[in-house]
Amino acid sequence: QVQLTESGGGSVQSGGSLRLSCSISRYLYDNYPMAWFRQAQGKEREEVATIDSGGSTKYAESVKGRFTISLDSDKSTLFLEMDSLKPEDTAIYYCAADPLDSGGFTDWGQGTQVTVSS
Repeated sequence: QVQLTESGGGSVQSGGSLRLSCSISRYLYDNYPMAWFRQAQGKEREEVATIDSGGSTKYAESVKGRFTISLDSDKSTLFLEMDSLKPEDTAIYYCAADPLDSGGFTDWGQGTQVTVSS
């Protein structure tokens, strides 16, 4: 099991930027997929960005061109750089891992709140 701890959330005005971090307790001795999800109040959880075991990334259409997912060089931290934020980006953001590369994210952080005001 991988322990994940998010940080970096907060309140920002529309058009602003935030960088979320996810500390990974078990380093990626072997690469495995990781992702950022978000859940807005009253809505279902949404996959925002993923990075697979080969390092390829994918983004939801709603954030493409504004958000960037990345791993630091020692693979101990997952990042989500969020630019040009909009009020509709307001949500709790979660990082997730699929350490067995099974096709499903099994390990989750506790979440960090992002609030974007207009």
